[in-house]
Amino acid sequence: MRYLINFSYDGSNFFGYQKQVDKRTVQGELEKVLFKLANKKISVSASGRTDALVHALNQYAHFDLDINITSEKLKKALNSILPSDIYIKKVEEVTCDFHARFNVKAKEYIYKINVDEYNPIERNYIYQYNKELDIEKMRKAIIFFEGVHNFKSFTKSNSEIDDYEREIYETRIDVIDNIVTIYFKGNGFLRYMVRNMVGCLIEVGQGKRDIKDILNILELKDRTKAGMIAPACGLYLMNVYY
Repeated sequence: MRYLINFSYDGSNFFGYQKQVDKRTVQGELEKVLFKLANKKISVSASGRTDALVHALNQYAHFDLDINITSEKLKKALNSILPSDIYIKKVEEVTCDFHARFNVKAKEYIYKINVDEYNPIERNYIYQYNKELDIEKMRKAIIFFEGVHNFKSFTKSNSEIDDYEREIYETRIDVIDNIVTIYFKGNGFLRYMVRNMVGCLIEVGQGKRDIKDILNILELKDRTKAGMIAPACGLYLMNVYY
C-alpha cells in the first residue's frame, strides 16, 4: 500500500531534508521510524528537499508499506516515535502510481524578516535583519519575478541542470507587527532560488538596487550578479499543491 503523508518540521536542528551520512536529516528520521514499524528499510520520497535550517509547514512525502494498519493508526504510530521537531499532520492511502515529487502542480514558500528590534527567541525562525526596509519598493520589485523566466541567476552558482526555467504564479509582501512576510507560489523552485530572490529584494529595500534591476539580473543568467543570499532560518515551505 502506498501512503501519502502531510507533515511539518522545525528545521533548526536538521542538515536539511535529504538523507546524509552521519548527519541528522528529516528523511533520515522518517526512515528510521518506518524501519521500526516495518522491520525493514522503507524509502521515503518527498515533494522536494529543503536545505539545512529551513522549515516546513506543509511538506508531503510518500512511501510503500505492506503492514495491515489504517491511515489514522499509522499517523498515531509515527507521531509516537518521531522526534518532537517533526509532526505528521495527515496520512492517506494513494494509488501505486502516485509520486509525491512528480505529481506536484505548484509549491508555495514564505520568507519572514524582522525589521524591529532583535528577538533572540525568534532567531531560528525569522531572519533578524533589525533595520528598516523600503517595503513599497520591494513590492514593486517582486512583481518582476512573476511569469516564466530563466532563474539561473537565482540558483546555486555551480548548479549544472538542464532546465533553469520556472514559472512564478503569485507573489506578495505583507507586514504585520514589523514582521515582513514574502510569498512566492510557482510551479517549481531551484536550489537556493527563494533565498536568492529574497536577498535581491532586501538589497532593493536597502536602496542598493533599483526596482528594475530584477529584470536585468534575470536576463544575465549569472549568479554573481544577484547579490546576497538570505539566511536559511527565515524560509518555510508553506504548501504543496497536487
